Amino acid sequence: MSEQGKITPNAPTIPLNDLSILDAGALLRAGTISAKDLAKDALARIGALDDKLNSFITLTTDRALEDAEAADTDFANGIDKGPMQGIPYALKDIFNTAGIRTTCHSKLLQDHVPTSDCVVAEKLRSGGGVLIGKTATHEFAFGGPSFDLPFPPARNPWNPDHIPGGSSSGSGAAVAAGFVRMAMGSDTGGSIRGPAAYCGTVGLKPTYGLVSRRGVFPLSFTLDHAGPLSRSVDDTAATMQVIAGYDRLDPASADPGALDFLGGINDGIEGMKFAFPRHFFEDAEGVSDEVVAALDAAIVKLGDLGATVDIVTLPDYELFNAAGRVILLSEAYAIHEADMKTRPLDYGRFTHARMAVGGLLSASDLMQALRVRRQLSISVNNTILGKYDAIIAASTLSPAGRFDQIDPETPPAWAIQTMPFNVTGNPAMSIPTGFSAQGLPLSMQIVGKPFADPTVLRIGKAYETAAGLLAHRPHITMAKAA
Repeated sequence: MSEQGKITPNAPTIPLNDLSILDAGALLRAGTISAKDLAKDALARIGALDDKLNSFITLTTDRALEDAEAADTDFANGIDKGPMQGIPYALKDIFNTAGIRTTCHSKLLQDHVPTSDCVVAEKLRSGGGVLIGKTATHEFAFGGPSFDLPFPPARNPWNPDHIPGGSSSGSGAAVAAGFVRMAMGSDTGGSIRGPAAYCGTVGLKPTYGLVSRRGVFPLSFTLDHAGPLSRSVDDTAATMQVIAGYDRLDPASADPGALDFLGGINDGIEGMKFAFPRHFFEDAEGVSDEVVAALDAAIVKLGDLGATVDIVTLPDYELFNAAGRVILLSEAYAIHEADMKTRPLDYGRFTHARMAVGGLLSASDLMQALRVRRQLSISVNNTILGKYDAIIAASTLSPAGRFDQIDPETPPAWAIQTMPFNVTGNPAMSIPTGFSAQGLPLSMQIVGKPFADPTVLRIGKAYETAAGLLAHRPHITMAKAA
């Protein structure tokens, strides 16, 4: 490898951080590059740039080099553990890691060191992945972005004055900045898809129960999903090939049988039928003309690729949102009740304000929300996805907001439209559709039938290829953010 971190002499001159997971894997298996090359390059890039973005809470330098050496040894011995072997990745800092602190970005767990890995971490390690570190989140994946926590909030690589999205913010920023090709996130109301949308990455919330959540600090048992944020649809599919699967010790885990996330991903979408609930966003408060125009242009492009797109009507967005918020707040408070009563001042202001609302909800409120949730799931899966291959929807209603727009006394509410598919549990993926006049990413959601995650990826890959946005990268300056 050259001093500039590029491949020589038997491969194209491509910066290592620009290699896809599959392309890097091919070069690793050919012996053209090493896993240690990739790990050192990632660590060097983080060391040079992350003080502007704060995407990492903990760098696992020694572990990364150990993982890389093990991967290189396996390659040399002809042992192939799958698509993540030798690939650097990161974990949102609510994913338990044995012997490595897992803080949930909170004073309450600032020095917490788990004794065992979560299932996702186990699978990535068994698959030969290289753990680079733990990424910033909102406190307990709920309150933020905040400045009264032990660690600073992550910033958006496209413009550090802007937020990088919801609680998987560090993962979105780390992927967009080219620190890693994939970072794991969690999504309870949009915290994979929101950061993916604001940071211009791909973010998949898998079907509920498809990826084990055991060992991931919970926010809402009913709504939590674990999934990847990555540079491309191929990267997402490669990751899912490793992390998906039934876990008999996770009460929410499902067993749909073996799914092939990479096979058929390039088959295109000719003949498919998509539903487009334009009413969800076209007159919503906070929607920007740029988001609407980008979504309409994406619909035209999907039609050009051979799909049929029909405008449809779903139940009112606010009904999904109300049901989801009642469930989330009730379950979050139940999880944190003891600490909220005994250590309330150790929570950040925003987390405490949001969490306390859950203590005011009644059992009747929760039961009504769960009843409505079932009705909404029938509307989405029977009425709409009984006729269509997927739903195309907005991820966010506007580009990423600015940090200086946040009222320090009031928890911010960002204009995103992701909660409906946490309520229903359908697979939903955010994918870039373009850029605003300010150069901030725009996006859309692709929503599939339960366990049709490979179909969602196939649709996303067809659109991603046609849109031609993968070459766009943020330019991270060395100037400090305001």
